[in-house]
Amino acid sequence: VLPVAGERNTMITSALPYVNNVPHLGNIIGCVLSADCYARFCRLRGDNVIYICGTDEYGTATETKAIGEGLTPQQICDKYHKIHSDVYKDFNISFDHFGRTTCPSQTDIVQELFWDLEKAGKISRETVEQLYCDHCSRFLADRFVEGTCPHLGCGYEDARGDQCDGCGKLVNAAELISPRCKLCSKTPKIKSSNHLFIDLPKIEADMRTWFVESSKKWSNNASSICNTWLRDGLLPRCITRDLKWGVPVPLEGYKDKVFYVWFDAPIGYLSITKEYTKDWEKWWKNPEQVKLYQFMAKDNVPFHGVIFPCTLTGSPKPWTRVTNLMATEYLNYEDGKFSKSRGVGVFGDQAMQTGIPSDVWRFYLLYIRPESQDTAFSWSDLQMKNNTELLNNLGNFVNRSLKFVSQFYNGEVPEAKPSEADFRVIAAVNHELGNYVNALSNVRLRDGLRYILCITRIGNQYIQDNEPYKLIKPDRSAEDKERGASVISVSVNIVYLVALCLQPYMPDTSAKILAILNLPDASHWYLPTALPHAVPAGCKVTKPEPLIKKITDDDLKLWQAQFQGTDEDSSKTPAKKKST
Repeated sequence: VLPVAGERNTMITSALPYVNNVPHLGNIIGCVLSADCYARFCRLRGDNVIYICGTDEYGTATETKAIGEGLTPQQICDKYHKIHSDVYKDFNISFDHFGRTTCPSQTDIVQELFWDLEKAGKISRETVEQLYCDHCSRFLADRFVEGTCPHLGCGYEDARGDQCDGCGKLVNAAELISPRCKLCSKTPKIKSSNHLFIDLPKIEADMRTWFVESSKKWSNNASSICNTWLRDGLLPRCITRDLKWGVPVPLEGYKDKVFYVWFDAPIGYLSITKEYTKDWEKWWKNPEQVKLYQFMAKDNVPFHGVIFPCTLTGSPKPWTRVTNLMATEYLNYEDGKFSKSRGVGVFGDQAMQTGIPSDVWRFYLLYIRPESQDTAFSWSDLQMKNNTELLNNLGNFVNRSLKFVSQFYNGEVPEAKPSEADFRVIAAVNHELGNYVNALSNVRLRDGLRYILCITRIGNQYIQDNEPYKLIKPDRSAEDKERGASVISVSVNIVYLVALCLQPYMPDTSAKILAILNLPDASHWYLPTALPHAVPAGCKVTKPEPLIKKITDDDLKLWQAQFQGTDEDSSKTPAKKKST
């Protein structure tokens, strides 16, 4: 897929998941599922769409994970890239390409952007004091050093060089008491190291001019977070690390270093696109014709809304920068947080083991998407939404409408002669369709789903008010039978519209409904602006099967127990105080 001049060209990315973990439900709704829903909608309305994502594979965390599992960094990346890829396939995420930042294109483009900045005078040099292990002959990145927390009253002896798990506060590695190398347990020393910085103050003025216009279309939390960063002015930011696993720095005197992961990671969107198409620059060097939508949780906003745009702004080339930065708040689990180590909450590799279909997971996560405030996954709420909104509302309307055709008309849609009352119902449906299109066009994904459910409620009420199954009985008048046939025919066409609107949210269910109507899946259709007469008289309809399965109280108790976890984190010893 490539952009076309004069058409709507939409490039969509979701935050690159870090390769050293398994995504939980909060990670999934925060980036890939939200982006997928929007990408599917854009395809449905006829955009030229490309949806790009991949695993973020370089950096300290990968090296640390590799040491912990006794593997090489590359083996860790291979292992977890497959895990991520399998999880997203389970959730039916429709990437155009799901790649990796360890591809050859990543090195090429990262170094290209670095040289752009260096030649433009936007790179500075500074000396930094760091911890160095003589035994390992290496500078210790934050996660490679542990020691006693320096914060008053804590004394936790296994604080990391970036954060203390005892008190939760951030830590400067050089300030740890009795620091020790995580690799060999020897005591490191303070040593100077030369590093490269992106000189953000030199880019800030151009960045602010762009930000004022672009951020008008961002989610409120994204623009607010970036405004806070910009309020006090930007400072130079280090872009190199003393590591082995990363994109090598090509500058003489710094060739023993790699680029800091938050300099190189966002450039992964470009390199993964290049792996997808040789014409990648038609997307990434085309700001006049391409709209870039980026989806993420709020913790990723500063890097996508400030640091990465500064990198692109500092280059003289016409890079495509984000036009719509869409950030979510956090999804919690029941009354707490997800924790893999304690077994709390559902992680991506466990979701399908429950037997809950992918579409039900997608429906519920998008229904509770944390768009403006934190929300919580709740098993009892999932049960209620499944059984009321999906089963009793949507499923009931679709099943009844189609069953009338198979049961009373030998599977052939009857002729419709709509009355004034029918046109009022059609107008109500069209109103909700307009709301749906407006909501999704503005990335209000939760609202869009609610408007679909409004349409099916209208449909259920329409059937309840008219009772067509009574009107078509043999002893009724020809006028009644004609009226009953019209109600059934209009209902079937509303079902068709619901199937199309459902595609961004529940693609399998959408395809099943269209298959019952003997129509191809939604990828062959464009979203109409009003209820179409897409299923005319004489069309064959297959006997419908129930679309949604009820979630029982026994199911609920089983899953609540399975994912409640343990009270203690078995992966860590309890917080240890410094001995006196």
